[in-house]
Amino acid sequence: MKTHGHIEILNEAGERVKALAPIIVSASRATDIPAFFAPWFFNRLDKGDCVWRNPYNGKDSYVSFANTRFIVFWSKNPAPIIPYLPRLKERGIGFYIQYTLNDYECEGLEVNVPKLDARIDTFKKIVDGYGLGSVVWRFDPMILTDKIGIDELLGKIQRIASELNGYTEKLVFSFADIAGYKKVGVNLRNAGINYREWTESEMREFATGLQDMNLNMQLATCAEKIDLSRYGIEHNRCIDPDLISRLAPDDPALQMWLFGAAKDKGQRQACGCILSKDIGQYNTCTHGCLYCYATNTPAPAREKHL
Repeated sequence: MKTHGHIEILNEAGERVKALAPIIVSASRATDIPAFFAPWFFNRLDKGDCVWRNPYNGKDSYVSFANTRFIVFWSKNPAPIIPYLPRLKERGIGFYIQYTLNDYECEGLEVNVPKLDARIDTFKKIVDGYGLGSVVWRFDPMILTDKIGIDELLGKIQRIASELNGYTEKLVFSFADIAGYKKVGVNLRNAGINYREWTESEMREFATGLQDMNLNMQLATCAEKIDLSRYGIEHNRCIDPDLISRLAPDDPALQMWLFGAAKDKGQRQACGCILSKDIGQYNTCTHGCLYCYATNTPAPAREKHL
């Protein structure tokens, strides 16, 4: 089974230290690196390594980019990273962006993200520059409130899908699991959002509506246990060996790594991702999304930008 390699590096204090040397880097499930930390990321890429802090025990460890062949970015606003992307090609490093493009403007659930039209334009700009598959559309999470029902969610998807026609091959989504994250429930209640959990019958009703829309794209859930295959909806692999292989056909080292790549055991049981190393830090994103599990409250995250 393939795992991350380790190498010895010199840190900035001149000390020899052991560093993880991943083939695939995830940047990042924990924060929005493209939106807020693009200069930091490319500075660290130039220096060859970064420090990652374990969110559970607070210990720091080193991550080397010496062996990195591909990067999967996660973002709600990748516009700031666009000027830096050519530098990846110069290094022979491939990428794609998991782009969460939701429409919760009227409900105020994503306080600081750019306007929807601007985010759609960013999506198209990246695809125009780097080709189909370089951006994956996520509408994530699907949240139910006293103002957002299944019909409203389907309508939001239809509107965005019509704008992205020809620019995306896939829609990835998940159902908001607020009960699993107590702080999310607290943040939503404090903001006056009357949310509710999804029932299985509602998930299937939503899946039926999505299937009936005939969006002409793949449909997939992210880390959901429910089987919706009868509605043409598969379980996604957000760190996807097939897509990576397609986008980097001339990288033999990466292709060899992808052959038989291991599942990432550090993710949720229902997650289909292959092994990568995430380098983000929780509680640093300032989009202010009220349903976010990665930020306790917006205030501490803002302080880390000061």
